[in-house]
This record gives sequence, C-alpha cells and structure tokens, in this order.
Amino acid sequence: MPSEALVLGFDTSAAHCAAALLSGERLLAARAEEMGRGQAERLIPLIEEVLAEAGHGWAELSRIGCGTGPGNFTGIRISVAAARGLALSLGIPAVGVTTFEAIRLADPEALAAVPAPRGQVYLARPGAAPELVAAEDAGDARFPPPPAEMARAIAAVAARSAADTPPAPLYLRAADAAPPRDAPPEIIDDL
Repeated sequence: MPSEALVLGFDTSAAHCAAALLSGERLLAARAEEMGRGQAERLIPLIEEVLAEAGHGWAELSRIGCGTGPGNFTGIRISVAAARGLALSLGIPAVGVTTFEAIRLADPEALAAVPAPRGQVYLARPGAAPELVAAEDAGDARFPPPPAEMARAIAAVAARSAADTPPAPLYLRAADAAPPRDAPPEIIDDL
C-alpha cells in the first residue's frame, strides 16, 4: 500500500510559531511556541524539530500549507516568505490558508472570528467578505484554535486544496507603521 502524502503546515500570524506534519489525516508531530517576536529565526528550526520527531526529512514532503492571516503584519510575511522559499527549493506546491479556513475545517458553516486590535475582531460569515466589528458583536463566533492545532488545521486544509498559486498575505487593514516623512536620498551616478 503506498504511503500517504506528507503535508507540512505552519503559522506565524499571531504571537506564536507553530508547525505540524500530517500523513494523510494522521498527525505525526506538532509543536508550538508562544512568542511576541523572533518567529523568523525560530520557524525553520521548529519545522526541523517536527520533521525529526516524525522521522522524516525535507525531501519527503509533498505539500506545504502556511497561515496567511489575518494577523500580525510581520508574522504573516514570515510565514508566506518561508512557504514560498521552501516550495521553490523543494519543488513542491505551497498553499496559503487563511485563519478563517482553518477555523472552518471542522464546520464549514461556522461564523469565524480572529482577534483584531483595539477591542475588535475580524468576522467572516460563510460566503461573505470579512468585516471588522466590535468584539462584543462577535456573538457565538469560533475563534482560532491553540497554535499547534492551528498548524494541524492549516496542513489539513492545504492537503485538500487544489490551489496552484503561491501563498499571499491576507491583509484586512493597512499596517500600523507610517511611511517616512523625509524625502528619499538622492542617488548620484558617477559613472
């Protein structure tokens, strides 16, 4: 009987770094660490630990799933860049999975919510675009699972996906950082 495809899922869209490895529907290994910063330095070593725990290597992966948000601007960029780079170097597809898709893995009709700044949440009704609402208006919405479970859900959604476009961040609002006020430096060409 042929072995089932190995699918890696990971997420850095919030204050965590998480990865999970699936063989078909079976979870082989998962790890998550709470962290406010440092995900860029920790993600690849964490993935290597998950692969080693499961007794597999990079070359055995069939597909990658990464969390695309909404969430932390820099965290999302870390996850997407890592997935694109790994997919290119390994010659396998990478799939972007939104937090809403991961939440809806168990219940496709769930009202999905993701915490947002300033006492608000991003709320996504099935078939509708996400909207920003006050947290108290979220009602009985489902919020993201713990980080290790989130990584598992991302891998499961990626395994079922037919997507063939590289993952891209899901930004629902502009970044908090403001562009610089100073004029850019003048570049002098002495050649």
